[in-house]
Amino acid sequence: MTTITLEELPNYTGKHVGQSPWKNISQEMIQAFADATGDHQWIHVDVERAKNEAPWGAPVAHGFLTLSLIPQLNQSAMTVTGPAATINYGMNKVRLPAAVKSGSDIRSTIELISVEDIDEKRVLATYKTVIEIKGEDKPAVVAENLAMYVKP
Repeated sequence: MTTITLEELPNYTGKHVGQSPWKNISQEMIQAFADATGDHQWIHVDVERAKNEAPWGAPVAHGFLTLSLIPQLNQSAMTVTGPAATINYGMNKVRLPAAVKSGSDIRSTIELISVEDIDEKRVLATYKTVIEIKGEDKPAVVAENLAMYVKP
């Protein structure tokens, strides 16, 4: 786990700032996401059909499930100390190059792209997050995600 103070953060621009531990994507997690979002497409939830008919030979996680894990993965990879609050401010760019098969392990690798003072109370950091799939050549996610740090 990398720990960086808010004051030190600009010194890390252009640098790798963290890598999360591996996280398993279970079929139960995929099913729960399908239930929460109403997206029950067979490639996600019909295990037998996906094994026989899907191009991956297995059910796959929803791309938005994998994307939604960025905060959890990144928080286990790095922390910025000093802000009163950290707000998920959104994304600039997102690509989903590869599907995550049920049972796969994923992890995030984080690079700090930029840090910008918005005003005397807010700092906007832009990160490049890549979610790797263990044993696969292509990543599951490549995203430019934004964190707004609110000073105390």
